[in-house]
Amino acid sequence: MTARDWGLIGVLSLLWGGSFFCVEIAVQGLPALAIVWLRVALAAVFLAAAMTLLRTPFPKVADWRVFAVMGLFNNVLPYSLFVIAQGQITGGLASILNATTPLFTVIVAHLATKDERITPAKAAGLALGFGGVIVMMAGADMQGEVLAKLMCLAAALSYGLAGVWGRRFKRMGIAPLTTAFGQVTASAVILLPVMIWFDRPWTLGWPGFPVAAAVVGIASLSTALAYLIYFKVLASAGATNLSIVTFLIPVSAVALGAVFLGERLLPHHIAGFALIALGLAAIDGRLFKQRVKGSNIKRL
Repeated sequence: MTARDWGLIGVLSLLWGGSFFCVEIAVQGLPALAIVWLRVALAAVFLAAAMTLLRTPFPKVADWRVFAVMGLFNNVLPYSLFVIAQGQITGGLASILNATTPLFTVIVAHLATKDERITPAKAAGLALGFGGVIVMMAGADMQGEVLAKLMCLAAALSYGLAGVWGRRFKRMGIAPLTTAFGQVTASAVILLPVMIWFDRPWTLGWPGFPVAAAVVGIASLSTALAYLIYFKVLASAGATNLSIVTFLIPVSAVALGAVFLGERLLPHHIAGFALIALGLAAIDGRLFKQRVKGSNIKRL
């Protein structure tokens, strides 16, 4: 990856880390599906305005099927699962479980592509990463916290599927802004009848300014702006490299939760995250290559 890609990944980690914090606030005043629908629907409005100002072409009719699949795996399923899970666990812990996305992406990419295969280093990384998941699952209530953690893992798998599916947008020649608009719009359409059926929005009252501000923040920054960056990096760096952003997300998510919400992580959560981090380092391979290079230089 280039320095520009790394910089964009850093910004993306801040935007998505903040989404876990905002969800912690939003769930205090709105039901889960209403939060997710407002997130994608408002993001679609923001992106439509940006496309109009920048004179970016809107999606073609033939492309909406591809956007619907992307929206389902990249928005509808993971967003809903994470919001529901955060009714049981903190945003910091949810963001750490979200860091397993690269592990699932490696497996999906190996099965679905020819150019992103599992190497011995990636296999070792997968073993370490899923070992970390097992550590974090230990000692939890099987009827409550474990179910919430499993929802987070299912969401991470969904993100992995979306990352590999999204590779096709580069081949199709669709601009990142158009892609971002297409997937959140498709997501809003898919989720609308489900949200109406379960949440009965006409019965909901005004949730309060903090909740409303959190939802607007998720939609504008953590969704609309974040997906502009997401599809740019996906096109230039690939699904596996892009998924490394999930390693950085917990830093901002945990920090915001600790400072503003008084949340804290337990020792086995930290130990599990350390194993996931080691696994991601093995999958990425850069640290090992740098150590080998440095060792060769010393020998010279």
